[in-house]
Amino acid sequence: MSERASGRVPQRVLVVNTGSSSLKLSVLRDGRVENGATVQRWEGSGHLEPVQAFLDGVGHVDAVGHRVVHGGPRYSEPAWIDGDVIDYLDSIRDLAPLHNPRAVAGIHAVAEVLPDTPAVACFDTAFHATLPAEAHTYALPREWNARWGLRRYGFHGLSHAYATRRASELVGAPGARMVSCHLGAGASLAAVRDGISRDTTMGFTPLAGLVMVTRSGDVDPGLLMWLLQHGGMPVDELNEALEKRSGLKGLSGTSGDLRDVLAGRADGDQDCALAFDVFVHQLCREIAAMTAAIGGLDVLVMTGGVGEHAPLVRGRVADRLAYLGIRLDPERNESASGDADVSAEGAAVRTVVVTAREDLEIARQVAEHLGTARG
Repeated sequence: MSERASGRVPQRVLVVNTGSSSLKLSVLRDGRVENGATVQRWEGSGHLEPVQAFLDGVGHVDAVGHRVVHGGPRYSEPAWIDGDVIDYLDSIRDLAPLHNPRAVAGIHAVAEVLPDTPAVACFDTAFHATLPAEAHTYALPREWNARWGLRRYGFHGLSHAYATRRASELVGAPGARMVSCHLGAGASLAAVRDGISRDTTMGFTPLAGLVMVTRSGDVDPGLLMWLLQHGGMPVDELNEALEKRSGLKGLSGTSGDLRDVLAGRADGDQDCALAFDVFVHQLCREIAAMTAAIGGLDVLVMTGGVGEHAPLVRGRVADRLAYLGIRLDPERNESASGDADVSAEGAAVRTVVVTAREDLEIARQVAEHLGTARG
């Protein structure tokens, strides 16, 4: 009897997370990582040797979960991977040109090695499929929105889903009004109430919203039109600059890694100081904006590399947004490691740090999807 027909929820799930040049593989059993590896400089679906070597070392897996950044308008929940799914992901590759083609390559690579193992696509955009129309609709000609499916999709959904669920456990408030801050190389916020995404900062693409390491975040579209029409800026160059040469990198002249920005700031570099101030200003402004979508704030969640490891950022946010009821315990904030509540005693808003675990969320969604299908 096949795994799909047996009614048994998988115990060992292979989680596949493809990056722009790497492939992360991990095997989770009952929520714990048994094996993990990152294949650096992965060259795509034809590069099977490292995938085969990893899987030879871990033995049997019950199911595979693939992280897919963009599910387009079709997918608002995980999906069994078959030819139709792959064809659709190929058809929307232009919505996430840096991510979806690599995800499809990872699907093909793993399927070559595990052709009979059920595989599920888990989409970063799916968590935000619950956005109400007023939050996801762009004020563009309605025929444009209908023709091209223009809307706010939102991203980092797997991270936001896990972080808010884990935060609910930490504070014992499953229905709380939360703003989840995924702060890493890419950065976004999600306004979540009763576990449901109500608004988010990223939009049709992952370029919108917060200042990021190399991405600009929100920019006046009229400014971009001016650069195209009057600055003589070629479209490809503009796109490359917005994606790879803006954000903290563009402002500071460093790599854009916040650690480098803070080091320059400590040495008196005014460009680094300004870059940090712009980053914090935009972050605080957008956190406050997210509270409007959920009618207030009960829990502020910090996750991702910066959210987890930059107490200075957390402290600045708390100082700027103290009027919302955010207060941190300085000692807890400085010493936070792993999942932690860093709130001051009696603070009206709880502030928690959550270790980013997209792999756990993918494994959970795979198990839930298989269990629902079999039930």
